[in-house]
Amino acid sequence: MKIALIGYGKMGKAIEEVALKKGHSIILKINSGNVQELKEDHFREADVAIEFSGPAAAYENILSCLDAGVPVISGSTGWLHKMDEIKDYCLSKEGCFLYASNFSIGVNIFFELNRKLASLMKDQEYDVAIKEIHHTQKKDAPSGTAISLAEQILEKIKTKNKWVTNSAEHDELLITSKRQDPAPGTHHVTYFSETDSIEIIHTAHNRSGFAKGAILAAEFIHNRKGIFSMKDILGVII
Repeated sequence: MKIALIGYGKMGKAIEEVALKKGHSIILKINSGNVQELKEDHFREADVAIEFSGPAAAYENILSCLDAGVPVISGSTGWLHKMDEIKDYCLSKEGCFLYASNFSIGVNIFFELNRKLASLMKDQEYDVAIKEIHHTQKKDAPSGTAISLAEQILEKIKTKNKWVTNSAEHDELLITSKRQDPAPGTHHVTYFSETDSIEIIHTAHNRSGFAKGAILAAEFIHNRKGIFSMKDILGVII
């Protein structure tokens, strides 16, 4: 595949390394200095775009991909209040879009465990909380992964009305965020009562898991139309 990387920070470079090892080519690297190239003919030659630019630029970058007819996957967080607009625009353009708050296959299996555990705990007398730890350069807090975990829990645990990041009332789900180096990402989901606690944890050791998942997603959407998620990819590989 011919890949356009939108966002060429640490994550973009990790994706590039995995892509080249798998025999793909990187035909374009977009950062804040050359974002206008998303409007040029050369960009249209890409088989897929992988977007990790950040919350300020992600929405416009995804629109540019859809306008160019280039399938796009995105892992940027902090813009998701516009997700419905992107999905509607993708369908109107007969394009292809896949979003994930986390592309790690391990994390997406962790999501499935989280859903199952929340379903088992929905009628039990336990409280629940989330803690996430990331490196100090991470721009958003809580992480997109932590928010995804929280939303999955809120679907099942009806005694919780919303997630919060400060001290929580009984009907609120607390997400605690910590920033320290080095820490690619650790997420804890803990259920606790007077008698015991149950905890599931995912710890990333480096960025390669995220990069490998992003390339799998890019390979999956190549030559497809529609809107997809990592659940579609998990259905293929496990």
